[in-house]
Order: sequence, then C-alpha cells, then structure tokens
Amino acid sequence: MIEKRYEFTFADSKIIERIVSDDNADINHMILPKGDALPEHYTNSNVYMIVVRGSISLQLGTQDEHTYPAGSIIAIPYKTKMNVRNNHEEVLEFFVVKAPSPKMFIK
Repeated sequence: MIEKRYEFTFADSKIIERIVSDDNADINHMILPKGDALPEHYTNSNVYMIVVRGSISLQLGTQDEHTYPAGSIIAIPYKTKMNVRNNHEEVLEFFVVKAPSPKMFIK
C-alpha cells in the first residue's frame, strides 16, 4: 500500500489530538464542549480551520469576535494572534490544517 491511514476520535468531550505531523502539513482534530476554549496564541504556520460540527467563535488580531458555522473553512495567516472558543450550545468539532508544517518555519 502506498497510502497511509490516519484515525481521529468521535466524542462529545474535550479532545485535542494531533493526527498528522510531517514536513508538508500538521493536521489536528479538536472537540470543544460549550464554554470551552483554547489558550490565546499566535499561529505558527498558515492555518485552515475546518468546522465540521457546531459553530466556532474566533477573535483574530484586533478584530471583533466572529462566529463561523459547520461547513466553514477559515484561512488564518501566519503569526496571527487568535482566541478560539465555543460560545454555543452545540459541541464544536473542527480540524486545523497547518501548511506548511510549523517545523518548516524553525529552520
């Protein structure tokens, strides 16, 4: 087989898991119940957030917070300050694709 298979978790509780990490990309899977959030941080690569369940609340840089529903893909530039929250009733589930891998910026 030339392909490689990856798995991710199905749940309603908080999960932050790295699925793929190589020189090409990092892919993380996250689940945040209502009221949960990630620590404020800066993007370490070009980031694409793919919302598959619920709605994500994002505050980027000095912008006001925006909400994006399931089915949204949000592109966030490298070195952007971000706050990620679930301010909604439904469980939030999303994937984070970092391309290129943050490892490529360290060189």
